[in-house]
Order: sequence, then structure tokens, then C-alpha cells
Amino acid sequence: MSGPADARPTGGNGAAPVVLRLMTEGDLPEVMELERATFPADAWSEGMLRGELADQPRTRHYVVAVADGRIVGYAGLAAAGDQADVQTIAVAAGRRRAGIGGAMLSELLAEARRRGARSVFLEVRADNPDAQAVYDRFGFERIGLRRAYYADGIDAIIMKKDLNA
Repeated sequence: MSGPADARPTGGNGAAPVVLRLMTEGDLPEVMELERATFPADAWSEGMLRGELADQPRTRHYVVAVADGRIVGYAGLAAAGDQADVQTIAVAAGRRRAGIGGAMLSELLAEARRRGARSVFLEVRADNPDAQAVYDRFGFERIGLRRAYYADGIDAIIMKKDLNA
């Protein structure tokens, strides 16, 4: 079985290579720092992420992207039955547009397939065209809108990708 340890290193712009691995509780301080910086209006609490990790073997899959010994990104998937949901993807501001988000999304989609999912869903901020473009490139389609979904009143675009398992 392949997994995050097998992910291809991702660099970009002369930056250090990035390696994906499973997220652990020991990663939470760095992940929370990145969470608060990336999602200041609606950051998850450490307790919420700790709960996600506790359920990781059964229905969750969280990875971190590491470069130069620092976490520069993280992503999570919830999978049950034939459906999966991208819970979160974040990349440090100075490391965006280097393929890290795409590498993590590829890992989440591969894990969804390994777990037998036939469809993957996500919500993305309506005011985040860069993230929407990544999801478009990966074959996600817009299927709906959640009005004022985020704490600051921004709508969420609901997207879905059917997996050809």
C-alpha cells in the first residue's frame, strides 16, 4: 500500500523539498500556528484537530507537508462508506504556488480511493479563486452553495469529484 511516505517531494522556487507524512499529535503546535494564520476568522481549535487525529485510523486521514524540519502545510480527509470529504487544506503563505497543496490533495484522493470512496466532496470559500482553481484542475465540479457558511459571512462553494476507482 502506498501512502504519504511515498509521496514525491515537492519543491519550487529553489525551496527545500517537501515530504508528506501522517500527522501526529506532536505536530499540533505547529499545525495550530499555521491554522490560525491561514484561517483567522474560523480557525479550528486544537481540541477539534486532536479529535480528528484520534479518529484517524477509522475514518480520518491527516497529513503534514514538511520542509527543512518545519510543517509548511497540512490536509485532512474524512471517509466513511462510499463518500469522503476534504476537511481542510492549508499551506504556509511563503510556500504557496509550489505544488504543495496539489500534492496533499493528491494524497487525500488516493486515500479516499484506498478506503473505497466513490465520491469526494469539499467546501471552498467563494472569495478564494486560487483554491477553486486547484480543485477545478483536479476535476472537482461545483454542485451547490452554502450561504454565509464561514464565520465572516462568506459563502462556501460545494464541490464534488467522482472517483473512477
